Amino acid sequence: MGETRRRGRRRLWIALGVSTVLCGLPVGFVVWTAASFERAGEPQPVDCAEAMAWAGATLPKSAEGARCSGTSWLDTHLSAEFRMPRDEVAGWLAGTWPSGEQRTEFCAGDADLCVAVEREQLPPDPAGPAAVNVRVRWEGADTAFVDVSAFTV
Repeated sequence: MGETRRRGRRRLWIALGVSTVLCGLPVGFVVWTAASFERAGEPQPVDCAEAMAWAGATLPKSAEGARCSGTSWLDTHLSAEFRMPRDEVAGWLAGTWPSGEQRTEFCAGDADLCVAVEREQLPPDPAGPAAVNVRVRWEGADTAFVDVSAFTV
């Protein structure tokens, strides 16, 4: 009788362990998924050369204080912000995205100049962005604040 009782306890502990693991897997998955969603919305610092290259550009040589960030989960969004001399902006934009029309009207936010570039106007890259938006805000007579945003969907 003692041997039968030990086997019964051993089976009970094994069943308890298996059920704990099986019940814990879905709970762990839900916690991991929720944490992934939370991290997905938080922009993380990224290398500016990589962010700009993905947007089909390079930072202007005169850029100062460049900060770049990105998020990626179901879609990717990279942004770059920097300052540059105001008189160099139009030439840099025309040389970087020649098919993008520079506008001073209907720009988002408080931008003084903007460019919107669609996928068809970018170098062919299946992993590249669906669009690039550039907003430029004049900061006095000599400086421009440039915000480049590239994203997939």
